[in-house]
Amino acid sequence: MYKHKKCIAMLLAGGQGSRLFALTTKVAKPAVSFGAKYRIIDFPLSNCTNSNIDTVGVLTQYQPLILNDYIGNGQPWDLDRLYGGVHILPPYQGKNSSDWYKGTANAIYQNLNFIESYNPDHVLILSGDHIYKMDYNEMLEYHIAKGADCTIATLTVPMEDASRFGIMNTDADMTITEFEEKPKQPKNDQASMGIYLFKTEKLREYLIADENTEGSSNDFGKNIIPNMLNDGCKMVAFPFKGYWKDVGTVDSLWSANMDLIGSNPAFDIYDPYWKIYSRNMGIQPQYVGENAKIANSLVSGGTEIEGTVINSVIGSNVKIGKGAKVIDSVIFADVEIGAGATINYSIIDEKVKIGENCVIGNEKSSDAKIALVGRECNIKAYKVLQGGCNLEAGKEDQE
Repeated sequence: MYKHKKCIAMLLAGGQGSRLFALTTKVAKPAVSFGAKYRIIDFPLSNCTNSNIDTVGVLTQYQPLILNDYIGNGQPWDLDRLYGGVHILPPYQGKNSSDWYKGTANAIYQNLNFIESYNPDHVLILSGDHIYKMDYNEMLEYHIAKGADCTIATLTVPMEDASRFGIMNTDADMTITEFEEKPKQPKNDQASMGIYLFKTEKLREYLIADENTEGSSNDFGKNIIPNMLNDGCKMVAFPFKGYWKDVGTVDSLWSANMDLIGSNPAFDIYDPYWKIYSRNMGIQPQYVGENAKIANSLVSGGTEIEGTVINSVIGSNVKIGKGAKVIDSVIFADVEIGAGATINYSIIDEKVKIGENCVIGNEKSSDAKIALVGRECNIKAYKVLQGGCNLEAGKEDQE
């Protein structure tokens, strides 16, 4: 048994991310690029570091290779610890059985031995597909002060959108009295963020009971939370006031990238008091050609721009040729865009090669759809890909 820990985090990072289509053909959703030099998983990992939570289990499953390689020993997030640190936790074969993670609760259940090895008082459950900055230590102190068995972070959402979320109904003391999953007629606007903080003994008790319940979905929102409420456990809501976005869809991923640019961006990634750490911190300077034009854009290091970039987010080591135009788009790392090409309202994944005078996507409008090009595609010169296209990863020499 290791020494005692006050709190450890378990980060669910095994989702397929099917609603991101071509972007997750070969990559787990938390490993998808974001904001020119980051990946989505940088945000919960950085939150852990900034919140002084130094032990994190990362539960992987779908297409884990790039994600595992990216996390490595956790050094960029100061999580390369002799006692604690970051640990990759894939499904594994035990003495009696082996299985893929069947749901969020089952994934944690299969790693109870990891949790118990640190003997923590509390366990924080996180998702690997959200963009936000949050002080988990503040949530932990709130949880302890309330004497809660479980604390659930909530976000105020517009009432017209509340039916899309799990809604927490609370009393004046923020004690949760009812949980409604996507109610047709929501009673309030407090949506669950999928961030849970449990007393360890309660988490263990309900995970074991759920695992032994035939027909359970093995899910926190569908099973664990309702069961604890029905049994009268002390459950409270922790209201979160900052920026938060679930980037599980193409539109939300594009929108979150756009929230980083402009004179008054909705999300500040340059906050010196809450740094977002990344494995890509040491990238090279940019080169901007004499006839290049850049406006209202976020451009990472190592880029070579000789064309026009407007209202876009450009990843590291991207090359944009003479006369090329990139407008209202998100370009991931290591992309080559040939001279004279036009990229409109698109998301281009890593290591894509776009030939000269190609046209990808349509101008942004109320009815336009985002064009997607998966990683490592090779698109011939003069090819045209319309808005809403979904070019799977690795396609060569498109006709």
